[in-house]
Amino acid sequence: MKEIYLVSGLGADERVFEYLDLRPYKKTCLKWICPNEDETIAHYATRLREQIETENPILIGVSFGGMIAVEIGKQIKTEKIILISSAKTKEDIPLHYRVMGAVNFNKLMPKGGLQKMQGIIAWLFGVTNDEERELLKDIITSTDERFVQWAIDHIINWENETLLPNAVLIHGTSDRLLSGSTPDYSIKDGGHFMIVNRCREVSAIIHGILDSIEQKQAAEQGAANAIEKN
Repeated sequence: MKEIYLVSGLGADERVFEYLDLRPYKKTCLKWICPNEDETIAHYATRLREQIETENPILIGVSFGGMIAVEIGKQIKTEKIILISSAKTKEDIPLHYRVMGAVNFNKLMPKGGLQKMQGIIAWLFGVTNDEERELLKDIITSTDERFVQWAIDHIINWENETLLPNAVLIHGTSDRLLSGSTPDYSIKDGGHFMIVNRCREVSAIIHGILDSIEQKQAAEQGAANAIEKN
C-alpha cells in the first residue's frame, strides 16, 4: 500500500484531511514544528522532511502546506505533489500580498489578531455553515501565533520561481485568499475551505491523479516484462 504524506495549512492539524476519501492509501500527516528565529522557508522544509520515511514520496499540501510541499519537492525526488488551494510559484500569490510584504505590513498585526478577525477569516475561507465556522474557529484558536506570524511573512514574501513538473494544483474559482492563476484542475465556485465543503469533488480529482500514476507504472512494468521475455 502506498503512503501519502499530508501537509496541512498554516499550522492547522490533520483534521482538514479527514473530509477527503484517500482510501486505500496510507495517510501520514507531517507534524508542524516550531520555526527558528529568522528561519527561511527552505530550511524549515528541510527540517520538516525528516519526518518522511518513504523514497520518492507522494505529497498532498493544502494552502501554506502546499507551499511547504513545493519547497520539499525542490530538495528531494517526489513521485507527485498535489496542491489544494495553494500555489505553485510566487505568481500564484496575489499582487497585494507581495505589496504588503514589501512594506512589512504583516508585522503590524497586533497580538491575538487572528482571534479578533474570525468573522473576516470565515468570509475569506468561504465557510458555508455553522459546523465549518466552528471547525475554522477551533483551528484558529489552537494555532500557535508565533508560527502564524512566521508563516504569513513567508507566504507574502515567497520568491519561488521553480515550477516543478510533477506538481499539480487543484483550485477553487472563488478562492478569496490565493489567486491560483495556474490551476490544473478547477472547482467551480470552490473557496479556500473547499477541502472541507467540496471534499467529494476534491477527493475525486485526487483519485484520478493517483489512478493515472498507477496505470503509468503498470504499463511501464508490463513493457519491462515483455522486454525480459524477448
